[in-house]
Amino acid sequence: MEGSHSSHRRKGRRNQDPDVQLSKLLSYALRHGANELGLPMGPDGFVPVSFLLSLHQFRSFSQSDIERVVSCNDKQRFTIRTSEHEGILEIRANQGHSIKVEVELTPLGADLPPQAIHGTYLHHWPSILRCGLSRMKRTHIHLSTQLPGEGEGVISGMRRDCEVAIFIDLPKAISDQIPFFWSANHVLLTPGNADGVLLPKYFLKVLQLRPHRKLLDHE
Repeated sequence: MEGSHSSHRRKGRRNQDPDVQLSKLLSYALRHGANELGLPMGPDGFVPVSFLLSLHQFRSFSQSDIERVVSCNDKQRFTIRTSEHEGILEIRANQGHSIKVEVELTPLGADLPPQAIHGTYLHHWPSILRCGLSRMKRTHIHLSTQLPGEGEGVISGMRRDCEVAIFIDLPKAISDQIPFFWSANHVLLTPGNADGVLLPKYFLKVLQLRPHRKLLDHE
């Protein structure tokens, strides 16, 4: 039985869209796996594309594949540039790092978005209600200004398959000196409090999205 499950997983990976597979590989390498993979990552998170392509995980992909995935990604997860000094093509993840990098972040300022929402899954909700939203091993908690499917062309920090939407009271959190930033691809980020947490007292409302919409008790 276990062999059948393993075979099914391998078959699923083989049948996965190559661009989706490449995007996932890039996300892991550039957000979390730099040390494990031995990437020559700069302090700003950029890595030479040629070095990535030399790794066995990327052996079936080309530079043009990476350029296409970056340009077509609807959430603009990555940035590609030609380095000023060496003229080589480099790539980085725009946010979501669990490793320390110095990406450009813009403080939120006085012009607040109409809403700030964190998407999660129903089985996480009891723990979040008790302890708050944690950045976990990442450097920031990701927030969206739109629910999935709202706002054509809007870049969202929320997965489309999220089951719960937690609306954050930005003015209250900001008044408690919790910082918020825009990432380079306009995702709203916060490191949370000193413990890396947004406490439940900052939850305005909590909306269950699936299997049907209803408000959840968050008091």
